[in-house]
Amino acid sequence: MSVRGTAHEASTANRHGCYAGHRAVLATMHGKEAAISAALFERLGLVVSTAPNLDTDVLGTFTGEVPRTGTIRETAIAKARLGMAASGLPIGIASEGSYGPHPHIPFIAGGIELMVLIDDVRKIVVSEYLIEDSPVFDHVFAHPNDELSAFLDRIGFPDHALIVKAAEAGLAAGPVYKGLRGKQALASAIIHCAAHSRDGRTLIQTDMRAHMNPTRMATLRRLAVIFAERVSTPCPACAMPGYGQVNVETGLPCEACGAASIMVRHQVFGCVACEHRERRPRLDGLAYADQGHCPECNP
Repeated sequence: MSVRGTAHEASTANRHGCYAGHRAVLATMHGKEAAISAALFERLGLVVSTAPNLDTDVLGTFTGEVPRTGTIRETAIAKARLGMAASGLPIGIASEGSYGPHPHIPFIAGGIELMVLIDDVRKIVVSEYLIEDSPVFDHVFAHPNDELSAFLDRIGFPDHALIVKAAEAGLAAGPVYKGLRGKQALASAIIHCAAHSRDGRTLIQTDMRAHMNPTRMATLRRLAVIFAERVSTPCPACAMPGYGQVNVETGLPCEACGAASIMVRHQVFGCVACEHRERRPRLDGLAYADQGHCPECNP
């Protein structure tokens, strides 16, 4: 079990709020504690450990052998519950990522990373997410002996590891090679997988597991800081931790006709425990929407 030292627990107990000196389990099998634990300890005083021999792949894998059946938030909660069951701790933390087309910008790759904290003492679930605009997330189809230098340079190989499998495996799934960080191992995997592919091609893709993708690990580190700030924020009504944005309201007035546009007008902040809600204006101060976002001007 990996545990942050206890030497500072007593000295920080009165400086970080309700989680100072408490213990939580981080459900991961991919080394995410390297990106997450420090921020939670420094901001919250929360001492984070990992549960040994935890298999979070049962909830889904990036390579698709085990499909993820729930939403990204549902899966993160299920992961945290796995860790809590294995450790016996009442506080569980987990993260889950989803990568593909960018959710807001056409034609580029993007990612969503979400983190959750379950506190069974307070009966709350706190979550926060981050959109990654520049992930190292890419793929290429290749035959054995195809030139891959441009692709390997683009994805930062070997720092970012690769996965290789048959492009068209047919009924039999064929072999899947993960965590490839050497050119010889990569070449061997391509030859082997091509032999199991109906068209002789292989699918070579970035390994998005956190410990195999330093860019994703850096994203998790950024999210951990944002998440720790969210958890440390008390509700102004009931003082429960985890107060933050829970929704948005659209309807920013059109600059041309004044009608409600599809752009965000307010952020909605709320509590994870009580019904307290508040509307806040946009952070960028924008008061009117471009008429290109107005259904009345552009029916």
